Amino acid sequence: MITILLADDQALLRTTFRMLIEANPDMAVVGEAADGDEAVTLARDHHPTLVLMDIRMPGTDGLAATTAICADPSLSGTRVLILTTFETDEYVAKALRAGASGFLGKDVSADGLLAGIRTVAAGDALLSPTATRTLITRFLATAEPGDPTALAVLTAREREVMALAAEGRANAEIAERLVVSPLTVRTHVQRAMTKLGARDRTQLVVIAYRTGLVRPR
Repeated sequence: MITILLADDQALLRTTFRMLIEANPDMAVVGEAADGDEAVTLARDHHPTLVLMDIRMPGTDGLAATTAICADPSLSGTRVLILTTFETDEYVAKALRAGASGFLGKDVSADGLLAGIRTVAAGDALLSPTATRTLITRFLATAEPGDPTALAVLTAREREVMALAAEGRANAEIAERLVVSPLTVRTHVQRAMTKLGARDRTQLVVIAYRTGLVRPR
């Protein structure tokens, strides 16, 4: 069961999201927050699989709440999916640096939102079409550099898979290129995440750029 915390200052939107989500037998809404502070508190109370987080909220905004949730060791199993009307370079950059696992504009379709929730809940990265690979490389290039020696714990194949994932390639594409099965690719990704302490595929991509494994084009 995918448990979801809704964080949005608009009650009507929260009600709409709840109705959409709870129409699916594999999902359940465990709480609703109207601001960032409440989102952090409810996340610690319920330990949801995923927080569907708006960015602009009164008081503590969604970016600050995302940072607090992703920095809390007790919430290591909780992922954050940003859903906002403000899909700009600055917001995408700040959201992913804060630890968000995905980013969608509020113009996403109902099916797209549900698919996004399942994607992030499964531990995969999710970026909307607007947040392209070029955009990712642009803001990650400005992030604080990481320690390249951190990658020493990875095997050569794990580094290779990690680099291809950071270029925006899906598991099927990586599998075809390396002539292995998609399951093998997923196993390498999971092992790399475990060794590097990445909570999901998005953080693995961030590490790849920060350590210089992949360079912005």
